[in-house]
Amino acid sequence: MEPKSAGQAPAGNGFALWVVLPGLLGVCAVVLWWMVLPGNPFDPAPVLGSCVSWLVLIVAVRILRHVSRRRIGAVIIAGTLLLGVAAMSAPPRTSNDSARYAWDGIVQKAGVSPYAFVPVDETLAGHRPAWLFAPGTSGPDGKTLCPEDLFGTGSVAASGFPSGNPLCTAINRPHVPTIYPPTAEIYFFAVRAAVPDTVGFLPFQLGGLLISVAVALMLMRALARTGLPVHLAAVWAWSPLVQLEAVNNAHVDVLGGALILAAGMLLVTGKPLRSGVAFGAAVATKLIPVIAAPALLFKRPARFIVAAIGTFAALYVPYLLAAGAGVLGFLPGYLKEEGYSQAGGIRFGLAQILSAGPWPPLLSAAALALVALAVLRTSNAGNIWERQTTMIGLTLLIVSPDYPWYALMLLPFIVLSRRWEYITVILALDVIYMVPSATPHKELINQSVLLAAAFAIAAGAWLRRRAGILSVARMA
Repeated sequence: MEPKSAGQAPAGNGFALWVVLPGLLGVCAVVLWWMVLPGNPFDPAPVLGSCVSWLVLIVAVRILRHVSRRRIGAVIIAGTLLLGVAAMSAPPRTSNDSARYAWDGIVQKAGVSPYAFVPVDETLAGHRPAWLFAPGTSGPDGKTLCPEDLFGTGSVAASGFPSGNPLCTAINRPHVPTIYPPTAEIYFFAVRAAVPDTVGFLPFQLGGLLISVAVALMLMRALARTGLPVHLAAVWAWSPLVQLEAVNNAHVDVLGGALILAAGMLLVTGKPLRSGVAFGAAVATKLIPVIAAPALLFKRPARFIVAAIGTFAALYVPYLLAAGAGVLGFLPGYLKEEGYSQAGGIRFGLAQILSAGPWPPLLSAAALALVALAVLRTSNAGNIWERQTTMIGLTLLIVSPDYPWYALMLLPFIVLSRRWEYITVILALDVIYMVPSATPHKELINQSVLLAAAFAIAAGAWLRRRAGILSVARMA
């Protein structure tokens, strides 16, 4: 995917620019529409569509090399909006997280802390919109029954508290408090404050599209500043990862990724305090952005750290005053439920290939510590994007979370560093999450894609090192 600088299109490339490129974008839009189509009987549609879209994207980006610098920004944004419309044509396809976002925002509009009550608590029953909640029925065994297509994103069977009445909801884990930190909660409030409570998933999908456009603009600026081809920003803007996870599924992780990118851009321009503020806000979006810290501590780290911690704490103060220790929400239970405090599952998948029992988490922690130390010792303004790609990419590979949207933090740095081999991490997370757990040999499939990503990264590093050695030898 290594391109040339964008310039004026030669006459012979007119057909590619005016016919082939729009056609490829049309193909991506149709594939995306098929991926998110409600009731699609083909279960592997999201993962298969993502693979096809990545292949089409490679060709489209190569054609973009020939678009003039004057027009490249408009072309990229136009393509992003086209794909965004396709992504917003249906409710969230593979995740219902934005249902919780909406409820947290609606609750805050009513002047209530999102950490104070669980969604099934009948104290707030008067604020429940019909697109998030519906009465359930009791089955012969007394359990709640809900139609699967009730909300467009799947139904969760629950019971109201304290009555115990059958209740159906689009919100996952409705019996536990929210997990999201304050930056995310402020975003949830801002989005829902702009629309009536009766409006469904679309506002957060539109918010995800606008943030993804903002990231594309930031990438174009960063690429131009470093003398790299601006059209590479399309790898972010037109990617199936962004369109599915940031727009259709509307994951708030795209906001965290945007803030991490802003922190890096501010730091390389000599603004450590502002960078720390952006990073503190990023960590207060989802906590996981903290993994980006080692690559950001090379310039006046004390000022950066103080600004980051101060911002993080300041964002928590209003919620802490309203809910006390309740601001922790479901975080402790979530970590235990997701397997980060124990062996088993797909967590630490690479380490599970080497060992069993209690060792995979310990081996993974040791590997992450080595990666973080190496990144911390070698980062500087000239290689920040490469080190950020290494830190975030290897963390996702080693920990192997069951959520591909975490890679929304990674892709901007892949673009800026041009470490294309790390896209295999994104593909691996897609397979782990989207291939049904009942698929035969699912554990073997998961470990195979993680190994493939590890080999791709190792091969990329070896080839780059070899090319550097040969270049030095020619100069000698």
